[in-house]
Amino acid sequence: MRKLLLVGSVPLDTTKEVFEMFGPALASHLEAMPDGEVGPRRYWVSGVHYRVFALHPDLEIVRRPRRDNGVERLVPHDQTDTWQFTIRPGVREITFGDPGWRLGFALDAINSHSLLQAMQDKGRMPPHLRLQVSLPSVNSVCAPANFPNSADLDIVRVGFTAAMKAEIAAMTARIPHHRLAIQFDLARETTEASGGVPGIPGNVSIESSLAQIRALTPSIPDAVQLGYHFCFGTMGGWPRFAPADLGATVQLANAVVAASGRRVDWVHIPVLPDADERFLRPLAELRPASAAVYLGTVHSMERFEERLRLARKVLPEFGVGAYCGFGRLSPAEMDRVLNEHLLAAKRIA
Repeated sequence: MRKLLLVGSVPLDTTKEVFEMFGPALASHLEAMPDGEVGPRRYWVSGVHYRVFALHPDLEIVRRPRRDNGVERLVPHDQTDTWQFTIRPGVREITFGDPGWRLGFALDAINSHSLLQAMQDKGRMPPHLRLQVSLPSVNSVCAPANFPNSADLDIVRVGFTAAMKAEIAAMTARIPHHRLAIQFDLARETTEASGGVPGIPGNVSIESSLAQIRALTPSIPDAVQLGYHFCFGTMGGWPRFAPADLGATVQLANAVVAASGRRVDWVHIPVLPDADERFLRPLAELRPASAAVYLGTVHSMERFEERLRLARKVLPEFGVGAYCGFGRLSPAEMDRVLNEHLLAAKRIA
C-alpha cells in the first residue's frame, strides 16, 4: 500500500494542469492519479443534474438554483436551492439515450487516460500510475433532496444505475484494465447511515444503499482497482454533516465491502479536525478484507500527528488523504493542499 490517496476533484481548469501540479510531486506515494474532475464534474452531482437530468424529456424541473444578478446559475448556492425534478405524468420508466456516453464519465476517462499515457511515455509521470476515475454513487445523484416525490426515486435510480453501468462498460472496453482504478463516492449514504437525515434509521439506510453496489461493482473487471470514498459532504463548507463518531461510517463501509461481489482495493474514511479517541474507536471494528485503508487526516495540519497517534491505537496500518476532494476550494489554495500532502507523506513513514 502506498502512503497517499488523492480523493478526486481539483479546482484547476484542465486535466493537464492537474497532472502537472500533483503528479511529479506525489506520484511515488500514489497508486492512482485522478484527473481532477475538471469542468462540470467539479460540481459533483450538480453537474449531472444540469447536464443530464435538466435535458431529459421525461423529467420536469421543479426547482433550479437561484439566479445571480439575473444570470442563470447551474450550481446550487446551498441546500435551499438544489436542483429538483419530477417524472412527467404517465412515465413508468426512465432510460438514458446514447448508453455509455450520455453521462460523460466514460468520455472524460478515456481522454484523461490518453493524456496520462502520453505523459508516461515521455517520462513525465511514472509508469506505475493508474488513472483514478471518481464516480458519484447512484443514491447521491438521485437523492430525496432532488426528487421530492419518493415514488420518482425508485424509477429514476433504476434508469441511472443502468446508465452508470453502461459508462463503466465503455471505459473498461477502451482503457487497459491494469491502468484503471474506479472510486465510488458515497456522500448521501454516509450522511443517512450516521443519522443525518431525519426519519431514516441508519440500519434501513445502509441496506437501501447496497442495491446500487450489488448492481454495479460485480461487472467491473477484476484487474481494475475499486475503491470507496465515504463522504461527510462539502456543500456550504466541510463537514456538511459531522457525526459524533465513526461507528455508522464503519458499519456502512463493512456492508459495502461485503456487498461488492469482488475485491475492494481501498476504502477512504474522513476524520474530523478535532477527532479524539472516542471518535476514532469504531475503526477497530472496520472489516476491509484485503482493501487498503486511507484516513482523511490531511488537513488542519497543526493536529495531524495527534490524529495519527490516536488512529494508530485502533488501526495499526493505514494511508492518508484529505477529507474530500477539493472542487469547492479556490485554485489559489492548491499550493497549500499540495504542501500538506507532501508533509503528510513524510510524517506517516
